[in-house]
Amino acid sequence: MSYLILVRHGESRWNLNNKFTGWIDVPLSPNGIKEALSCAKKLEGLTLDVAFTSKLTRAQETLLLILAKQKYTGIFLHKKKRYHLAKKFEKHEIPIYSDEALNERYYGRLQGMNKNAARKKWGKPQVFKWRRSWDQNPPGGEALKDVYKRVIPYFKQKIMPELKKNDVIISAHGNSLRALMKYLDKIPDDKIPFLEIPFGKPIIYKHTKGKLIKEKHKHSFKRPIHW
Repeated sequence: MSYLILVRHGESRWNLNNKFTGWIDVPLSPNGIKEALSCAKKLEGLTLDVAFTSKLTRAQETLLLILAKQKYTGIFLHKKKRYHLAKKFEKHEIPIYSDEALNERYYGRLQGMNKNAARKKWGKPQVFKWRRSWDQNPPGGEALKDVYKRVIPYFKQKIMPELKKNDVIISAHGNSLRALMKYLDKIPDDKIPFLEIPFGKPIIYKHTKGKLIKEKHKHSFKRPIHW
């Protein structure tokens, strides 16, 4: 048995300013840092073996803060040979894999735009569809359906094999995690717009007998968790 831990990054500087961020690489806000540290406290007692994250700073910062608070050393593994380790990992060292497959949705021409300004220009219903629907593409950007097409193959090929023997943490984004949870929880297309994933709150699945089951109660963990 192992655990899969999903974490949406803490609040970013552009979340604070109510801007569409997408693939624009902005850091955490002061509140986002607090959210990451609070998440780490909620994960006390759970072992962490392998980490996955996107190529964007806000997700990586969140992950590193969680690991540091847990007294782990996260080591990014890059494909270039010069970055390879000369030895095996020591105790409390964790491999980190980063990939664009876990990036936030690409918002196209909306990136950098204030969300209220977008609502005034195109109307609230249209902006809601761009932000939350399954198959509505924002101007020049990705729909959630497109995010699903890159997240799920990566999950199956790279992350699931690790879950057979390790506890895995994924630090990613609202839409990449919505795509993954749609797959894991079999959420219908018409229900996915209403899935809310808060900043810095861990969502935990137990992997047992080849199945992933979402944990609902703190007492069901095999290792103590302090909520």
